[in-house]
Amino acid sequence: MSEILAFVEGSVARLRLNRPKAIHALNEAMCRAMSEVLLQWRDDPGVEAVILDHAEGRGFCAGGDVVTLAKSGAADGAEAARFFAEEYRLNHLLFTYPKPIVAMMDGITMGGGVGIALPCRYRVATENTRFAMPETTIGLFPDVGGGWYLSRLEARVGQFLALTGARLDGAECHDLKLATHFVASADLPALIERIVAVPARIEGALGAASSSPGDARITANLPAIGRLFAADGLEEILTALDADGSDWAATEAATIRTKSPLSCKISLRLLADGARRADFTAEMVAEHALASHIVRTHDFLEGVRALLIDKDNAPHWDPPTPDGVTDAMLDRLFAPAASGEQWTPFPEVMA
Repeated sequence: MSEILAFVEGSVARLRLNRPKAIHALNEAMCRAMSEVLLQWRDDPGVEAVILDHAEGRGFCAGGDVVTLAKSGAADGAEAARFFAEEYRLNHLLFTYPKPIVAMMDGITMGGGVGIALPCRYRVATENTRFAMPETTIGLFPDVGGGWYLSRLEARVGQFLALTGARLDGAECHDLKLATHFVASADLPALIERIVAVPARIEGALGAASSSPGDARITANLPAIGRLFAADGLEEILTALDADGSDWAATEAATIRTKSPLSCKISLRLLADGARRADFTAEMVAEHALASHIVRTHDFLEGVRALLIDKDNAPHWDPPTPDGVTDAMLDRLFAPAASGEQWTPFPEVMA
């Protein structure tokens, strides 16, 4: 069974993830196949727009194949570095794509799924959407452009999402502008049919299909998130949460303390750096170097073991507490890639 379905209906290209048993988690071959067809359609005058969705199953895309990445990281890390290079080239291609792409974020949209959805011009959430960047749970960091996207969210929500791995529903995605539209899942087939029929009127089709998502639960917590997650230091954030006294703050502090302290500090630095980056290309260069380093760390290997292999949900982080993570440790992981190993976009794609 092909893990990617690619075809053209009229003048609309259809790109469908088709790995349902893995909730369409991305592997290197899938990323390469998606990039190949997107490059073809990019220069095809017969293609006016692209629809990106999943063929079947309960989620859009659950992320990347991190078990394979961990196996590579336990060896020389070369396979992991190749995967990240392919994935980030795909992310960059989507970000710079000259034709409109509509991503249907129906169901689980996490990690690598976020990386292929957020670059698209139109992003449709539904009542089934479950959006998250849960990488600190496995000793990784919110990559695939997370340093760019999360750092630009209002009220320090990006820092909150990166540290806690909190899941957002469709209404919350729409409220935070992570999704451009909210459409009931039952109305997606009719929406796709209308886009295929008249691709020049995508915005009209999306507007006609959109419905009210209802209240966004996160709205009530935005003032507290902005205040308690204001610092770029992990210890300062935990201190603020502990001092707040609310049940919500206590719950979030307890959640953060289950994550890799190293990953949490990496994530905060990544977002601080990402907020200052001039373009998405620079973000991808930095994230590829960081990912290639962190995939070989104890915490990433241990996080994948505990959560996805042995499934004992009892990772032993090293260092085990935030105060053990030094600036020198972070500096080594944030070091640029060696000469000749830097990430580059596709030659056909302008920066």
